[in-house]
Amino acid sequence: MAGSSSVFGGRAGGSLHVFVSFRGIDVRNTFLGHLHHALVREGIRTYIDGEELQKGGEISFSLEKAIEDTRIAVVLFSKNYATSRWCLSELVKIMERRKEGKLVVMPVFYRVDPGEVRTPRKCFAEALAVHESQLGKESIEVMKWREALHEAGNLSGWHLDFNGHDALLPP
Repeated sequence: MAGSSSVFGGRAGGSLHVFVSFRGIDVRNTFLGHLHHALVREGIRTYIDGEELQKGGEISFSLEKAIEDTRIAVVLFSKNYATSRWCLSELVKIMERRKEGKLVVMPVFYRVDPGEVRTPRKCFAEALAVHESQLGKESIEVMKWREALHEAGNLSGWHLDFNGHDALLPP
């Protein structure tokens, strides 16, 4: 499973409220399920992808449209997030919309340190190295992914550590 395209919270009545970008294998049956339940309970419409995404393909029109239709994006960074080209492409689009002032980005660092996202280390560095080996070291796409990761890693967000404790992180 890749990143974040089925709508759980509905889409009737206009724009979505929240787009959730995530790597399914890490969080779908744990944190994401709890987050989704809480959002729906509060009447917040969400877009959470449930389809298998084609490996190596470009971000789909429906995902781009969902990002454009939302006001808030929750980016759920987890250990395998950067292994997905789809997740990284979503993140680029999300950060572009943020720069335009059209989207609030709320990062959640699920069992990863924000510094690992900001300046790729460990699993993020390994994943980007794989992408570079496939696309080329000077790939514009990989450079955009690195820039988006750096920007998102600098945002204030929530860090959920290995013990399940959470903390609001300063920018």
